[in-house]
Amino acid sequence: MKEQEPVDAQKRRTGLTRMAHAFRYSLAGLRAGWGETAFRQEALAALVMIPAALWLGQTWVETALLAASVVLVMVVELLNTGIETAIDRIGPEWHDLSKRAKDMGSAAVLLSLVLCAGIWIAALWARWA
Repeated sequence: MKEQEPVDAQKRRTGLTRMAHAFRYSLAGLRAGWGETAFRQEALAALVMIPAALWLGQTWVETALLAASVVLVMVVELLNTGIETAIDRIGPEWHDLSKRAKDMGSAAVLLSLVLCAGIWIAALWARWA
């Protein structure tokens, strides 16, 4: 049985060429994310919060946890936007499964925000309580 060639040229690339192309695709994804209001707001908040993590964290682990919780929110937001975009590409009509997928993506963003807030509140409490 003959193996089928991948449709995507990226699948045939190897080594540094593959990494360079993947990096460009990632930058394109960040640019696309920047077009989303929620991601833009979270990225701007990260510009303040990540340096604040360096000041607030009392150990390198605490600093890493504070910064990672902020980055996690942005990662989940990008994934949620990807889900919403894929659903919207399928069609504009309402469908229960499309709604469920979008709602679950939104819930994931909410949970990441709650986690981030909890970590930051605990760190602030530990510093000033």
